[in-house]
Amino acid sequence: MDTSFIILILIIVLGLSFDFINGFHDTANTIATSVSTRALQPTTAIFLAGIMNFCGALLFTGVAQTITKNIVDPFSLENGSLVILAALLSAIIWNLLTWFFGIPSSSSHALVGSIAGAAIASAGVGILNYSGFITIIQALIISPVVAFGLGFLMMKLFKIFFQHANLISTNKGFRRFQVVTAALQSFSHGTNDAQKTMGIMTMALITAGYQTTTDIPLWVRVCVALAMGFGTMIGGWRIIRTVGRKITKLKPINGAAADLSSAIIIFGFTSLRLPVSTTHVISSAIMGVGSAQRFRDVKWGVARRIVVTWVITLPITALTAGLLYLLIIQIG
Repeated sequence: MDTSFIILILIIVLGLSFDFINGFHDTANTIATSVSTRALQPTTAIFLAGIMNFCGALLFTGVAQTITKNIVDPFSLENGSLVILAALLSAIIWNLLTWFFGIPSSSSHALVGSIAGAAIASAGVGILNYSGFITIIQALIISPVVAFGLGFLMMKLFKIFFQHANLISTNKGFRRFQVVTAALQSFSHGTNDAQKTMGIMTMALITAGYQTTTDIPLWVRVCVALAMGFGTMIGGWRIIRTVGRKITKLKPINGAAADLSSAIIIFGFTSLRLPVSTTHVISSAIMGVGSAQRFRDVKWGVARRIVVTWVITLPITALTAGLLYLLIIQIG
């Protein structure tokens, strides 16, 4: 059997494994607030997230195409299959480490950093598509800042509109509304996060010579969506505890404001075909909502630990992927 075909199969398996891990690492963020406020039972919330992620992943491909071609040109990538193999291994290792410690790190940063690091190890710094790469980094940086601001504003507006409402009836109404916002947030997650793995799998097909365009095959979209859905249903509890309980105390009105804010941001960037970190966006929206309620209610120590992990993810995964690529070349 051709070696390149074996490597392609391994990449596809690792890609789906990455998306499975992404499911229990990142998708839990989309339902953490609704579980924390008891708007949804955990089992119901996880099932809802899996279904909505699957639907979102199938209906959009813009972000996947951005990942396929905007970091490096897959048609001119030297040892492209090995680059992608090293990138996936690096991203998976980082995701497992941060999941083990219950830290909501960014799978997006891990994947983007890993692709860049492995490509540079293969062909030098000139291989990067700097225009596209910088645009992606800008989106990853700007989106959580905007999410914090929108979460803060959304919570302030909710407080004004419902300041004279009965507390019990308001909580009951927002718990019902959170079913909708949790579904929206999970759907938006599928439109953006699931597509990153689709992009890297399409890169693998191109570099192995099995595809000549950056269009995302339907079978790739279906397989990735299924992998993420199963991952969501199996292992999201560590991240749910951190995002839903440890950043700030959430009531139904807070959870609804955070969910709605983050869904709007993710949809907005998806429409621009730009990848964002749903972890960044959701956590930042929760921080913004908590700050609007009472600044001291936000557990800034936990928030600081999350932010530090965000900052170090891209350079660490880039370095790891580069070293893995060099190791794979030596073994080969």
